[in-house]
Amino acid sequence: MPGIATLRKEEVAPESSSTEGGLVVFRWFGATPPPTLSLPEQIGARLGDRIVTGAIAPGARIVEQEIANEFRASRGPVREALRILEREGLAQIHPRRGARASQLSRQDVYDLFEIRAHLYQAVACRLAEQRNPDTVRLLESGVRDLRRLAELPDDAGRYAETVFRLSLECARAAGNARLADMITSLALQTYRYSRLALRARARRRQSLALWQDSLDAIRRGDVTAAAAVAGRRILAARAEALRLLGPEPAGADPPPR
Repeated sequence: MPGIATLRKEEVAPESSSTEGGLVVFRWFGATPPPTLSLPEQIGARLGDRIVTGAIAPGARIVEQEIANEFRASRGPVREALRILEREGLAQIHPRRGARASQLSRQDVYDLFEIRAHLYQAVACRLAEQRNPDTVRLLESGVRDLRRLAELPDDAGRYAETVFRLSLECARAAGNARLADMITSLALQTYRYSRLALRARARRRQSLALWQDSLDAIRRGDVTAAAAVAGRRILAARAEALRLLGPEPAGADPPPR
């Protein structure tokens, strides 16, 4: 997570977002971000949100001077913002060729979702063991939001964003800081593909059913069921994302089955 610094006078104007603070800031700080961010953090958060929501396409060039002009900043803060995004896995900086939005291969998607499935199974086990009333209320509220969003003909990505936030809040509530750090470090890299997988209403309904099953298992303290449902939820998203990404390029090895 980038450090906190005093806001410089060349402050970035806010952009519209479906939820206050944006996805990148939520990944860094949770639901209560600090009152001020440094200029590179602000620029990095705005660019990062554009990358994870697809406004900047995977593999697209990010031109330093264009970004500097847009945010009325010098190129120094823009370079630092791009380094922040590189650490988050959202951008790749190539010497003498500039920066591009990162693009995962099908194998990357397969592997990262597999890792996430195991990590979230560990979170689910801890939550079921603890049966913390605050966590149960958090899940109940989240599932209510998901139920409403699942039925919209076009939710404009709000279902996926709600899942993103709810998942990270659950990870942080599990009480294992290292586990939460590992989960949050992968969250932004895979968000684009989770969002893709949840675009269709039928898939959102399937996801909602699994979230409801997770809530029920955690309420009961059923560790085995909670872990199994968490794994199914992540792997179902992976399967749909891979389907929508289309066939392997010619000559590429398919992901293992």
